[in-house]
Amino acid sequence: MKIVVAVTAASGALYARLCLEQLLRAEEVSEIALVYSTHASEVADFEGVTMPEDPRIRIFDNDDLFAPPASGSADYDAMAVVPCSVGTLGRIACGVSQSLIERAADVMLKERRRLVLVVRETPLSLIHLRNMTALTEAGAVVLPASPGFYARPSSVEELCRSVAERVTALLGISGPRYRWTGEGRSAGRNDSDSEK
Repeated sequence: MKIVVAVTAASGALYARLCLEQLLRAEEVSEIALVYSTHASEVADFEGVTMPEDPRIRIFDNDDLFAPPASGSADYDAMAVVPCSVGTLGRIACGVSQSLIERAADVMLKERRRLVLVVRETPLSLIHLRNMTALTEAGAVVLPASPGFYARPSSVEELCRSVAERVTALLGISGPRYRWTGEGRSAGRNDSDSEK
């Protein structure tokens, strides 16, 4: 699979790093197109987050509308915008394609491929909610960066990993993740799903 990962300047660069790590562990992922918005790298640096490096990751400039993710013929299978600012969300919802992130998201929608938007904003205004509705109606998945506590995480990173696991699962990537067993208060990570 070929996946596009876009990182915007919303707070939460850790979500992007964890998603990239999950994708790099998956054998079915052959290529990751990584795109940063104008200030995304600055936010990641400020938050103390370093993105992984790997030969499968190809970094494209957000101003490069000649990059492969800008065309449906490049056959990327899915895209995640993580974290997704509400500004980026709004531009995608309106079909604005002035950057590679916006154009690649537009490609996913028009080609009926999976687009996951990990929104990192609170509270949400009516404008934000209407944009989310428009994108959901267009076929995108809006996944607020709302981590779960069922697995009783012992660190911030472990807490955020629950969101990254949901993102990669929605992109169609197999891998270890928390699954609710429905077996009462002692339910947690299945042994088969836990990371060693």
